[in-house]
Amino acid sequence: ESADYGKVIKTVPLPPPGNIGNEAHHCHLNSTGKLLGCGGLVSVLRGQNGIFFFDVSEARNPRFLFSAKAVQSAITDDFLPTEDGGFLISQMGSATGGAPGRIAEFDGQLHFVGNHFGEISMFQEFPKTPPVDGFNPHGISARPDLNVMMTADFILPSSTLTGSAGPELRGSVRIWNYRKRKLVSTIYLLSPNGGPALGTMDIKMLPKDPMGIAYTAGMFDVHIYAIDPVAGTGTPAFDMATVTPHVNTDVSGGMGQILAAPQSGDRLIVGMFQAGQVAMLDTTQRTRLRQVSVVTLGPVNSGPHNLVLTSDDSRLVVTDYFLNEDEAGIIHFEGDHKVHVVKVTNDTLTEDTRFKLDFNTAFPTGPARPHGIAMK
Repeated sequence: ESADYGKVIKTVPLPPPGNIGNEAHHCHLNSTGKLLGCGGLVSVLRGQNGIFFFDVSEARNPRFLFSAKAVQSAITDDFLPTEDGGFLISQMGSATGGAPGRIAEFDGQLHFVGNHFGEISMFQEFPKTPPVDGFNPHGISARPDLNVMMTADFILPSSTLTGSAGPELRGSVRIWNYRKRKLVSTIYLLSPNGGPALGTMDIKMLPKDPMGIAYTAGMFDVHIYAIDPVAGTGTPAFDMATVTPHVNTDVSGGMGQILAAPQSGDRLIVGMFQAGQVAMLDTTQRTRLRQVSVVTLGPVNSGPHNLVLTSDDSRLVVTDYFLNEDEAGIIHFEGDHKVHVVKVTNDTLTEDTRFKLDFNTAFPTGPARPHGIAMK
């Protein structure tokens, strides 16, 4: 009910050097809610640090702590909070933006962790010997109670740069032993359209599922896949082109990207960048998902990309921006730079129209690009 609802109340700039050209990407609170980890997706292009930490113990007065970078990897993407107050961080590319990528770890004191089992040097990231078949992890999800972690390979980062032959999309999910930080197996997804799945960006493990079932969406592939880590299978579970009302887009199915999984364990939420829609799916039948609700946040290419649920699953925050590499690359998926709040029930998604935040006009320093979200 605040008069300032939907308005920016505090901005914390990064200090120079290395404060520009990072392309702010995903961010996440740690398990205590006192530390915020954020990634700079293209920091490596300027030789800058790409991992940023903030003290947010005082919610209205966040404070920049320091920046860091991994040793063997770059292209910082997603943050997974660990039980000790630290983070596991998906590094999509090698130190030069190629393959293989790695998983980096910082502990609860924000010390860079190599191998805390004493087997290798302190600067070793995970896995010790990464696969050479396109290991470019983007999404990361875990069920510590099952000792299972999953990462989804999305794209070879260097293939998106100006002068490259064109994007090399990935379509695989990696299954990990969570406690040992070791790869167990790889699931190569096959599309019903023929050939491999294209662009498996995100991965979300369902809460409460006894088998550890997860879902990933092929960004250029139309389908959402159910991942069974026990059987080692990836099954097409939903065709995003069937979402109603249907929106015609260049990529059939509206370009599904980031996922969210409410704690109920029987719902999945997916944003469709080109269609301007966010859909809720019933996951009761794990390999036969069913549309429950959909909300349209804008016209075609409005760009709903990242979406994060509040801790009580009652609200969903959505950002309309994916990535514009500017002159450095060939990816230019702008969206409209707006931030939305969606009210969530078990069967409905409804936009909260009182929340109006446009990053084109929200800051005196000029237009900005909303991407990562974290909420206290």
